[in-house]
Amino acid sequence: MNTGLFMLLFASPAVGQECEDLKRDMKALEIFLQDQDDYVTHCPKLDWEQPDISVYKKKLKSQLPKDCKG
Repeated sequence: MNTGLFMLLFASPAVGQECEDLKRDMKALEIFLQDQDDYVTHCPKLDWEQPDISVYKKKLKSQLPKDCKG
């Protein structure tokens, strides 16, 4: 059996939680960066200051103004 697979199957719950946290952080970063691109592409004339990444980690959704259609 592959050692990595073994580790995944028998990892402690703490390791499992760390993986879930990492997935959440990665998703938040993806949305954060997409908001930057969408803002520049679709609504650069709107006044908007991008929130800190911590807001994205908490909400896991776009923080663009509602007037910005992407």
